[in-house]
Amino acid sequence: MIRDFEVPFGGTLLQGDQFVGTDSNRVLYLHGAGASSRHGHRLLRGALQQRGIGSTSFDCIGHGDTGGSLAQSSVASRTRQAQAVTAACALPEPLAVVGASMGAYNAIRMTQSHAVDALLLIVPGVYTPSAYEIPFGPDFSAVIRQPRSWVDSDAWEILAQFEGRLLVVAAEHDATIPLEIPERLVAAATRAQSRQLHVVQGAEHNRLWSLLAEQPDKFAAALEMVSAVLR
Repeated sequence: MIRDFEVPFGGTLLQGDQFVGTDSNRVLYLHGAGASSRHGHRLLRGALQQRGIGSTSFDCIGHGDTGGSLAQSSVASRTRQAQAVTAACALPEPLAVVGASMGAYNAIRMTQSHAVDALLLIVPGVYTPSAYEIPFGPDFSAVIRQPRSWVDSDAWEILAQFEGRLLVVAAEHDATIPLEIPERLVAAATRAQSRQLHVVQGAEHNRLWSLLAEQPDKFAAALEMVSAVLR
């Protein structure tokens, strides 16, 4: 079963859906930036649902069915949108949070406001604190396009406090996220119950799960890894 919903946020209605699971429904799934939306993650969410693991996802302002202008949002606003959806949908805690690309940083930030015992970060991006509240647009781009602007991210310190299960999935040929970022995220989580980095060979930033789906054995192995973390 897939259940659609909308959540009021700052004069906008966030559009989302819940892939209802038979075993658990505590997964919050956050999409990335650019042309991303929740619809681009149906492959993994559907496979998880078949294993009994439900997930809740929504289109951030400026994306997908929610629409609106990206200039109305920011990385910080995305976190607040995720918090609003979590509250409106009454997601049970501890949460298991999945974040893809920019959504991975929002997922990390969610550990500061909610009980989270599982994190799945896919091709994760992290950001300098000075970019957090800047509305999306030229000023935001100017900050994050500074060489290695992510080095002073607070993601490392936040993850150092995380005590749950962490899985970071990276793409071998990611032209957007240098491998150093997922490596450092895993290294930072010194208090995690478990932590693992899985690099998908041959994958690109926007072609990871679809590539694995062409290799059923590898897809099944990756899905087993993900399921073990999120349950």
